[in-house]
Amino acid sequence: MRMSLRFGIDLGGTKTEIIALQGSDERLRRRLPTPQGDYPATLQTIVSLVREAEAQLGSCGSVGVGIPGTRSPDHGLIKNANSTCLIGEDLQGDLERLLERPVRLANDADCFTLSEASDGAGAGADNVFGVILGTGVGGGIAIHGRLLSGPNAIAGEWGHNALPWRSTADGPTRRCYCGLDDCIETFLSGPGWAARSDLGLNARELVAAAERGEPAATEALARYCEQLARALASVINILDPQVIVLGGGLSNIPALYHEVPPLLVRHVFSDQVNTRLVQARHGDSSGVRGAAWLWPE
Repeated sequence: MRMSLRFGIDLGGTKTEIIALQGSDERLRRRLPTPQGDYPATLQTIVSLVREAEAQLGSCGSVGVGIPGTRSPDHGLIKNANSTCLIGEDLQGDLERLLERPVRLANDADCFTLSEASDGAGAGADNVFGVILGTGVGGGIAIHGRLLSGPNAIAGEWGHNALPWRSTADGPTRRCYCGLDDCIETFLSGPGWAARSDLGLNARELVAAAERGEPAATEALARYCEQLARALASVINILDPQVIVLGGGLSNIPALYHEVPPLLVRHVFSDQVNTRLVQARHGDSSGVRGAAWLWPE
């Protein structure tokens, strides 16, 4: 039997990507820049990617979209999006009207987690916490290969808890875009880390400088690892996942995987930490693949 096509779309802060899956086989992948602060243009970007993919492959009934926020279960509008032009918009309804078909939305970190728990670095684990370390900080939870949801549609949103066990060494208080102070996102996102390091370097440049052995950048990376360990320890104390999978641009820092695990035991309520910290198997593809899998075969 011929498997149907499923389209997944990852609506990111800088790029919007589409993938076409037939079963688990990738048939097409394409990306466009994400319009900045322009909701109507964002809609048209998504629609054009779908139309172009269908022109090449034929019609596809299912479209799943991973977004940097979530759809409120109360009023159906987007909330909690760091791409703030989405907040308060009926993204699902607008896309269904323009594409003339049902559309499923999920938080981008949930899509990432679904992908990695299905056949990625967390495959076979009963309890997976997926982490996005990029422009923002997000998370998702998969139990027995299924996304965990809740009445507020915010399961896994660890990035908007305060950094635990904070001290003066963590620097001055900073306001998060969400309106609260010292959210984990203001420390561990790429822009947050760069701003708090106060070296005039972006995250990519900080990593390169640390790898060259520059003392200030090396210290900034060590501080980042220690803050990440504290933040993840608070998740382990509540969820006790078998696997934590890291994704997003900062997940490509090799030091995270050998520096962070030994630091966890200081804050995890256990004499030993058996949770595995691993890098995403599918890398940048995980979010868009998970969006396609929002629709079952």
